[in-house]
Amino acid sequence: MDFSLSEELVILRDTVRRFAEKEIAPHADKWDEEHHWPRDVILKMGEMGLFGAIIPEEYGGTGMGWLAFAIATEEIARASSSLRVAFNMQTAGTGVAILLHGTEEQKKKYLPGLCSGELIGCFAITEADAASDVMSMKTTARKDGDSYVLNGSKIWISNAQFADLALVYAYTNKEAGPKGMSAFIVELKGNPGITTCALDKMGTRSSPTGEIVFEEARIPASALLDKEGRGAAYVFECLNRTRVSCAAGGVGVAQACLDAATKYCNERKQFGQEIGQFQMNQDMIAQMAVEVEAARLLVYKSAWQKDQGNLGNTLETSMAKYFAGEVAQRASHMTMKIYGSYGYSPEYPAARFYRDAVLYQIVEGTANIQK
Repeated sequence: MDFSLSEELVILRDTVRRFAEKEIAPHADKWDEEHHWPRDVILKMGEMGLFGAIIPEEYGGTGMGWLAFAIATEEIARASSSLRVAFNMQTAGTGVAILLHGTEEQKKKYLPGLCSGELIGCFAITEADAASDVMSMKTTARKDGDSYVLNGSKIWISNAQFADLALVYAYTNKEAGPKGMSAFIVELKGNPGITTCALDKMGTRSSPTGEIVFEEARIPASALLDKEGRGAAYVFECLNRTRVSCAAGGVGVAQACLDAATKYCNERKQFGQEIGQFQMNQDMIAQMAVEVEAARLLVYKSAWQKDQGNLGNTLETSMAKYFAGEVAQRASHMTMKIYGSYGYSPEYPAARFYRDAVLYQIVEGTANIQK
């Protein structure tokens, strides 16, 4: 059993870390405050090949694998949890589904752009009354000649208002239950039957989130992913991938908390000494350090298993996602305690970490769903 990273992965980690420290971290608080989505940075991430680690070279990726994907995700999340979301939207949730189940034409048409960041993707599962209960979704796709007609709405969709394409899940035969759900690659722009709107939220404010409404939206029959009735299987297959990215993001946020709390403990003085000399603060730093390392190992194991061909490692993926989300939330809370009043101030990033961390207990399946 070898826990060391290969030279290639160490170079990747260090390269992404330098990029994040230079291009993202100095602006993260301002972008968050302004709800700004830095499209140019997403494009740079694509140019670096970060989104393409799990896509073969023949379709515009790098083929480095899931562990590389998780490491890059963690490093970006360490600088900005918001920008971590792009990994899911571009390839973990959208691109890999096309890779595994799309036609050759669909792969060549969409995958290179998703990997490079020139195309912005998203996947649309959640509805107002169908969140954890995915099978209760109401969106339908009616076959009409050489087209399908979509009706329904999706909510809390990352990238909704900026995406070029969405992987949309809808019922083609509601009476058939799960066997009647299908998946479609839907080009969002320029379709008069599709409207989007932005939604506000407490944290992760540099990642756009919105609603997509389909009203007699006509799409070509060629938009169908694979064949009718495969959507339910692809939903859960998709979540088993995106949860790895979420887990890696949780580790990144927790590591950012540990970094910030440790730095502050060595700078802030009270009662004639650095506050890091007080045992209560040392206790919190120790808890964070151990839990971050434990969460990282769970994430790396899950990603490594996928690299070995075990893409269906649902148990290990859910363990990683659940624990990383809990660690991120606890680390952000302890960081707020260490910072005290300053943690509540926009002068320091602790408040952003606190707002962002709780999302990892919710998104891509809540903590309770993982358990």
